[in-house]
Amino acid sequence: MYKKLEEIGIVPVVVIDDENDACDLAKVLIDGGLPCAEVTFRTPAAKGAIKRITEKYPDMIVGAGTILTIEQAKAAVDAGAKFIVSPGINEAVVKYCVDNNIIIVPGCANPSNIETALSYGINYVKFFPAEQAGGIDMINALSGPYTSVRFMPTGGINEKNIDKYLTNKKIFACGGSYMVNKSLIAGKRFDEITKLTKKAVNAMLKLSIESIKDGNIVASVANINRFIYHASKQGVLFDFDNAKYVNNILSEINVLNSDGSVKFTVKNS
Repeated sequence: MYKKLEEIGIVPVVVIDDENDACDLAKVLIDGGLPCAEVTFRTPAAKGAIKRITEKYPDMIVGAGTILTIEQAKAAVDAGAKFIVSPGINEAVVKYCVDNNIIIVPGCANPSNIETALSYGINYVKFFPAEQAGGIDMINALSGPYTSVRFMPTGGINEKNIDKYLTNKKIFACGGSYMVNKSLIAGKRFDEITKLTKKAVNAMLKLSIESIKDGNIVASVANINRFIYHASKQGVLFDFDNAKYVNNILSEINVLNSDGSVKFTVKNS
């Protein structure tokens, strides 16, 4: 699950007032390139929204956010949520999830929070509220002593600052609501959500031409594995047999035409 979220990169944080909007929202997120969502338990419609989405789009990765109690965690999982996210670290909720093999990403904003998460065997945590709690500088500072911990910053993330977060190797994904603003959902402005989602994905991937020589094109991307995930969803073909690795980490791969010839080469920026 963590790998899937890392490949997707951005987890839309959604507040749904009317569960009838749930499937329309899910469709435009999928169409826009983000087949996942964290549906927050801030409204009575949350459980019903999760149930509707997971039944109609079973391959979509749907989690439940703002989980504050064990009862909410149970309700979310019963509705089909594949993971739980909490704003802080409530040990009763964490213990329940761990004991029942439910993936939980608890909110951690300081060393004590992180050590509590580690005591439950949790290395993937939410950093909330990201910007207000010190942003990327705070994450870098926390990563010093806690080398095994990876973060999902949420809170104050937008199109202007998401790049500086996602280029940090200690961050596996970002939670963001700017492409799924509550007013857009309530106003059923789903076309606009699709456009914002596509824009967010393209900005995240950062595909750019590095060089063109003798007909050979080399492009760079912010994260090659993330690019492969999103591009593959659009039918792009890759030459994995001749991919290059550095220290067992994929560093360069050819993008292929339909006939198997090389279209261009892509590498990490």
